[in-house]
Amino acid sequence: MNAFGPRSDEERERPPWWRFWRSLPPRGKIGIFLGSWYTVPIIGRVEGYLGKSAFQRDLDRIAFFERMLAEDGALLVKFWLHLSKKDQKKHLKRHERDPRTRWRVTPIDWKAFRLYDRFAKWSETALLRTDAPHAPWVVVDAADENHRDLAVGRYLLEALRRGADAVKEKGGGGKIARRARSVPAAGRVVPGAEGSILDTVDLARRVTDDSYRKELAKLQGRVGSLTRRAFQKKVSSVLVFEGWDAGGKGGTIRRLTEAIDPRLYRVVPIAAPTEEERAQHYLWRFWRHLPRDGRVTIFDRSWYGRVLVERVEGFARPEEWERAYLEINDFEEQLAEHGAVVQKFWLHVSPEEQLRRFRERQRIGFKKHKITDEDWRNRKQREAYVAAVSDMVARTDTPSARWTLVAANDKKVARLEVLAAYAARLAEAL
Repeated sequence: MNAFGPRSDEERERPPWWRFWRSLPPRGKIGIFLGSWYTVPIIGRVEGYLGKSAFQRDLDRIAFFERMLAEDGALLVKFWLHLSKKDQKKHLKRHERDPRTRWRVTPIDWKAFRLYDRFAKWSETALLRTDAPHAPWVVVDAADENHRDLAVGRYLLEALRRGADAVKEKGGGGKIARRARSVPAAGRVVPGAEGSILDTVDLARRVTDDSYRKELAKLQGRVGSLTRRAFQKKVSSVLVFEGWDAGGKGGTIRRLTEAIDPRLYRVVPIAAPTEEERAQHYLWRFWRHLPRDGRVTIFDRSWYGRVLVERVEGFARPEEWERAYLEINDFEEQLAEHGAVVQKFWLHVSPEEQLRRFRERQRIGFKKHKITDEDWRNRKQREAYVAAVSDMVARTDTPSARWTLVAANDKKVARLEVLAAYAARLAEAL
């Protein structure tokens, strides 16, 4: 049972949907939400602090969220327990007279009763806008408690039966298992594009050691100062690092974190999902790591695995990674709406430079742990990854969450470019 009231301090320091994502049940379990993502929009519209356009936007986001869960295999059942104005007044008075239930009636309940007509109007709008075959509303007459309980129980039982039958028809099992690898998806070039978007990156750029040391010190000092200001102003940052194997992500992240107070940042390395994570929607494990206001979270690999490795290697079906672009854009838009700085880096190296680094890792003892058979296998599919990266940038580079394509053949150039880009974006936000 998840019962939601006013947001806690911890919840207010993250996007509004953070607390709902954290409470989603894993596959095979049931989650009950008493007070949900509908509560705040309806109350906001009734009390007048949420305008019509904002109300519609919230309902659209709800509809998108519920469709996303349904497409991921969740069974959604939504009950609206309805009371007429007369019956609501009768229930409130009855509870007030009974010493055992008197505590349940508050001034807020009577205030809501006085606004009954507005609640009825905007609740009906919400129900009509979000009623869908995959997430239907069931309106139950709640005047009689016995009728109410039986109606809810019967509908829920029938919905669970239908859901179980649908799983059987699709050949689903009862255990959460690793997805069997399907045929890898063919690479897809952006329509009308000649070559790849990665061809626009100037990999010939170089910097001398002396210039690098001076510029690095200056940029790290600026990032350190800006992140302290951001903490004071409660502006969070979400930084995403993607790129080729041996592209220099780890070294770049280290130079970035050297500049930030250790109390203010967290690095989240992303590997293959755990059993717990596979039992949830793929975005769940990223929602749970979002920073509080004023902090910095750095993702070493990220939710873009859905449209990169899962696409190329066939771990996600085409319909799954195709719809992921919109899901990711919605996720990042919510971060930006909350006031977070969202910045995404792709560290690009040429195939020749990658091969040189691979061989270096094989040759040098303390670097051997960095090279695996999987790295060599991924290298053979570079063309498919280039197409996937092109689609990723074209479809998820938005005003609120820009991609920065970083020339990383020279690691020093890459580190300076990342520090400079983050400093500029954070300064703009502040």
